[in-house]
Amino acid sequence: MTVFRTSLRNFFAHKGRMALSAVAVLLSVAFVSGTLVFTDTMNTTFDKLFAVSSADVTVSPKGAEDTEAPATGRPETLPASLVDQVGKVEGVKSAEGAVSSMSITVVNSENKNMGSTTGAPTIAANWTQNDLKSMEIASGHAPRGPTEVMVDADTADKHKLKLGDELRTIAVTGDFTAKITGIASFKVTNPGAAVVFYDTATAQRELLGKEGLFTNVMVVADDGVSDEVLKKNLASALEQPYKLQTAEEAADAGREEVGSFLDVMKYAMLGFAGIAFLVGIFLIVNTFSMLVAQRTREIGLMRAIGSSRKQVNRSVLIEALLLGLVGSIAGVAAGVGLAVGLMKMMSAVGMNLSTDDLTVKWTTPVVGMVLGIVVTVLAAYIPARRAGKVSPMAALRDSGMPADGRAGWIRGGIGLVLTGGGAAALLVATQAEKASEGSMFLGLGVVLSLIGFVVVGPLLAGGVVRVISVLVLRMFGPVGRMAERNALRNPRRTGATGAALMIGLALVACLSVVGSSMVASATEELDKSVGADFIVQSATMGPIVPQAQEALKKTPGLEHVTDYKGVDAKITAPDGTAEDLQLVAADPTYAQDLRRETVAGELSAAYGKDAMSVGSDYAEKRGVKVGDTIKVDFKNGSPAELKIAAITSDDTNVDKGAMYLNVTTAAQYVPAEKMPENMIMFAKAVDGQEKEAYTALKKSLAEYPQYKVQNQTDFKQDLKDQIGQLLNIVYGLLALAIIVAILGVVNTLALSVVERTREIGLMRAIGLSRRQLRRMIRLESVVIALFGALLGLGLGMGWGTSAQQLLALEGLGVLEIPWPTIITVFVGSAFVGLFAALVPAFRAGRMNVLNAIATE
Repeated sequence: MTVFRTSLRNFFAHKGRMALSAVAVLLSVAFVSGTLVFTDTMNTTFDKLFAVSSADVTVSPKGAEDTEAPATGRPETLPASLVDQVGKVEGVKSAEGAVSSMSITVVNSENKNMGSTTGAPTIAANWTQNDLKSMEIASGHAPRGPTEVMVDADTADKHKLKLGDELRTIAVTGDFTAKITGIASFKVTNPGAAVVFYDTATAQRELLGKEGLFTNVMVVADDGVSDEVLKKNLASALEQPYKLQTAEEAADAGREEVGSFLDVMKYAMLGFAGIAFLVGIFLIVNTFSMLVAQRTREIGLMRAIGSSRKQVNRSVLIEALLLGLVGSIAGVAAGVGLAVGLMKMMSAVGMNLSTDDLTVKWTTPVVGMVLGIVVTVLAAYIPARRAGKVSPMAALRDSGMPADGRAGWIRGGIGLVLTGGGAAALLVATQAEKASEGSMFLGLGVVLSLIGFVVVGPLLAGGVVRVISVLVLRMFGPVGRMAERNALRNPRRTGATGAALMIGLALVACLSVVGSSMVASATEELDKSVGADFIVQSATMGPIVPQAQEALKKTPGLEHVTDYKGVDAKITAPDGTAEDLQLVAADPTYAQDLRRETVAGELSAAYGKDAMSVGSDYAEKRGVKVGDTIKVDFKNGSPAELKIAAITSDDTNVDKGAMYLNVTTAAQYVPAEKMPENMIMFAKAVDGQEKEAYTALKKSLAEYPQYKVQNQTDFKQDLKDQIGQLLNIVYGLLALAIIVAILGVVNTLALSVVERTREIGLMRAIGLSRRQLRRMIRLESVVIALFGALLGLGLGMGWGTSAQQLLALEGLGVLEIPWPTIITVFVGSAFVGLFAALVPAFRAGRMNVLNAIATE
């Protein structure tokens, strides 16, 4: 109990010095808790939506599990007669036909897309009784004819739609317009989908191509009949095999589809939280190391009056436990606030998440608390052991910790071994023949080199800080030299403080190198292989509707336009091996639009009658050669025997592994109604008319805002922007780790000022001005920050270079170091150092000289 009281007294006596460490724990725990609350809330939102919108049993076409937005642009359908057939089955209270399609675009009178901007689908459907379970008509009435449409309230509010406004719906069957006669509100939270409703006949005719068809039959069970029993009755009564799902199964299917995306997001965010925790460990270790060093005489007195090593050790660990407890409790609470903030931010960009669905599972605070406390206590373990080793004789002198020099050399040796092992693993990764083999060595190299740099940091601090000081500090005269010596006074402390910043900046540098190399490689590949002047595709990667294709082909100034379709088939090689693959059915002009090197045969011959090409990897794997015949079973079509006319090289990053055939060949075996629409189209301008053709193409597709018309410059910029956006998101998540690292610099300087109180008083007494004192502390902070930045950027560029060598095996063969980014980050680190030193320097400057000199 005495140990606990002592720990409690010390904790509150040094609460100011503990504050920044507590903030680091708080931020890390908040990120973990906020991530869990946010993803759990999203799961709850989708679960409620799926549960309330599902019928007791849903009858769907057998192939409906593949996708709700098929490449044909038309969902799989059921005959309308099935509704009556289902209605007569025992246990059925009612059956209703439903029409639903996601292969549509809705635009307003100004030709602006009314769909979601977050990737959520636009859903067109007929208004049914089942929809009343999840929605209610807020104003107006349900559609009653071909010129009427009803929209959901969220879409209406977002796009300022009102009753009487006209909407145009673009589907593969054609365009049609209707006026808004009703607005329906969701009874539960709509995560962001845009929903439009038509009357049944209009939905069948305009979305499916003709009346008398449905995409689903929604079945309601009689009172006392369970969903499972109803499903069994339907399975027995229906002659043809259909896909039957109970409400629970339909909800599970929807949950699984959404859950895979949410899991990726959750674990990615938790990974960044882990990085923040790792950085926080350095802050906590530094804090307790400095506190223990400052209390050396106090601990010596405790040992002299009878405290055992274990009691001293336990006292420090109890302080860490209290720190972890306080930081974790605050972190869990802050995590809930962070989750609410994320929900508000997502709602602002179009994904609606209501705080009514806020979900805080009991596991969330438990995970946050356990993680925060365990990490804090483990981080304090080494300083606690050092405290336990303090001799009772330390009460008589003001000395450092025992065996500092020996421990430093041992640590340096271990660090050099780990760093060398990491470098060797990275080198092995760059020499790998397959990316899958090299990735293991890359991961090992990253881990070993990171740990090695952390361990060897104090050894590096002496040399690196001196070099930085010559370049940065010497111009400030005696103040600069004092700042340098302060940074070198305790290399272990400087190394640990710099290492915290090093981790975040290493990841920034690595990702910058990888991202820049990907853009440069893709740009080089496009320049080398793409011959088309223009590329047309959907922003959501949906199919291009026939009317847009026709408008494109009628554009003046074009030498040719190329169709490009993905056709699913089962391919049986001569050795009897069958695989489900996708073939590229294209016009022969595609050989001009994408220049592909062949290792055998002529690519132009692959576009001949009953001919095709295969990739070199497939040919080598299956022992296929030019002249062989392959059996192709087209999905929703008939089987064919196609001759291999060419083998293309897979030493590329564009269309790698693609198998080509003429679109007319595919049309011989796949019925027109089952033939996929173009996913992308290419166009070549008449020589000398590129600018005019570009303008004409934009004008031709102006009525279809869902499609992008890009020349090669646009395409490259789009690729660069996409990678840049992804990197910005990653940098934003890494910002937490960098903030914690900055707190580490602040805490180190603050504790260092306390530690040097008497020294500062003496310097002030012999003539050092407040301004010079503050400058000295700021310069010390700058050199520590630049030390961490130099190590981090160097390490990160090494990781990024090794990763690029692996990507080169996948076709991304250009290494590009983003020097502007690297230099900006390095210079920015100096400003980080200045910022971190503001408060400690201000406090040092306000010290009373006499009181400081009198400090023990």
